[in-house]
Amino acid sequence: MLTSKLRPVLNSVSLLNNARYVTSVTNVISDATESIQPLKSWDEIPGPSKLPIISTLHHFLPMGSFYKIGGYEFFDKLYKTYGPITRLPGFFGSPDVVILYDAESIAHILRSENLMPKRPGFQSLEHYRKEYKKKHGKVTHEMSGLATDHDENWKTLRSAVSPILLQPKTVKLYSNILDDVANDMIKRMRSIRDENNMLKSDLATEMNLWALESIGLVALGHRLNCFDPNLPADSPVRQLIQIVHDFFAVSDKLDFKPSFWRIFPTRSYKKAMKLYEDQENLSKYFIEIGTEALKNKKMDKESKNEKGILEKLLEINEHYAHLMASDLLFAGVDTTANTVIPTLYLLAKNPEKQNKLREEILSGSEKRPYLKACIKEAIRIMPVAVANFRQTSKEYNILGYHIPKHSMMTFAHQYLSMMECHYPRPNEYIPERWIADKEDPLYHGNAHPFAYMPFGFGSRSCIGRRIAELEIETLVTRVVENFQIDWFGEPLKQYQSSLNYVKGPFNFTFKDL
Repeated sequence: MLTSKLRPVLNSVSLLNNARYVTSVTNVISDATESIQPLKSWDEIPGPSKLPIISTLHHFLPMGSFYKIGGYEFFDKLYKTYGPITRLPGFFGSPDVVILYDAESIAHILRSENLMPKRPGFQSLEHYRKEYKKKHGKVTHEMSGLATDHDENWKTLRSAVSPILLQPKTVKLYSNILDDVANDMIKRMRSIRDENNMLKSDLATEMNLWALESIGLVALGHRLNCFDPNLPADSPVRQLIQIVHDFFAVSDKLDFKPSFWRIFPTRSYKKAMKLYEDQENLSKYFIEIGTEALKNKKMDKESKNEKGILEKLLEINEHYAHLMASDLLFAGVDTTANTVIPTLYLLAKNPEKQNKLREEILSGSEKRPYLKACIKEAIRIMPVAVANFRQTSKEYNILGYHIPKHSMMTFAHQYLSMMECHYPRPNEYIPERWIADKEDPLYHGNAHPFAYMPFGFGSRSCIGRRIAELEIETLVTRVVENFQIDWFGEPLKQYQSSLNYVKGPFNFTFKDL
């Protein structure tokens, strides 16, 4: 698809080691005011040429240099052609984007940004929450959410919710209830297997149900009954899962691909506004149920269940509580589901690693370094997020080029995490690299510390990271403990939308141990 080749920020690249471009730039990078060497201008940053109106579109048409090139091949060609810094001109009102493949340059920018860095992303969602709703007479608030707020509003909200969502001791309190969900998922997997130990239902759908049940329990404090065998196709649970999937697909079209929506309301724009409204209304439905459940819980003085995020935030600020519960419900489904499936796949393709992990689990030890290593390695090879983003708050000298203030930067972290110079034998699934001794050539600490950043960096890092890690670790533990996981047929494939999604058929077998 043509548009899929044009998206510069959410794709992946080939796994080749292009060492000629991987150099330390410690002595090259400095603030623009400190540079002795004359800087090359923004317009001199290498990248595809552009034409009036159509920008770089001609490169993707027949006879163009990127015709019928997409995904890994496209990003690989960009890197080989233009090197560690590339500028992709914007389309139809969207800004130019600079892609960085150099870890030291990325570190310089991330470390130099202020305490309230701007992370561009879901621009169409921000438009809906801040402009579209106001224009159509809907209730709006000064704060719209962590994904769409900036500056002081973002800082206030982030400061309020971080102690609840990021403190390890606080998150660990959800271990038992998430383990209950994982055990219920194991029962469900057993109940829907055929005679060949394959799931009769689509694995992606099943993992979405598990992810929603898990994050719903943490966020709202009660079960959503996603595993009900009689769950109707039009149930609110299934509707929310579909809306979440459609949400990322439509935001991809508007935010990361050529679109006229900033100029006039396109068909995709109208669809997105309706979808964002549906997501908001459905989240309100679940939050209202959660609020009602809290009232009943208060009447039950013997209840020993851990407070959900909603209940804890309601004690601070009602609007904050509704914002975060809503965002957790849509951000915590596809992301975790599309992390678990690649992890199970790589364990199935590497049975010796699977057996080693099972030994650690069955040992009964509370500390499970190999489990964490297996998940880290899966995320390195098949991450959900391909890149991190910033809008610069100051000028920079990057690799000899002048980067103006307010520039849109994309840090190609999936690319970096698959480079030989950072991770030897990058195509191989080697969890041991994350627990190896410093003397081991595979030791992960030999990589640049900014080469692998699946959850972002600093104050703009993923607010739900601790919860997501706990959910994933809990389910992977139970699956490996209960099943011998095998894979047959063609390799598992990812496709790119706003996220990296895994694509079926899912040729897993889950044999009882």
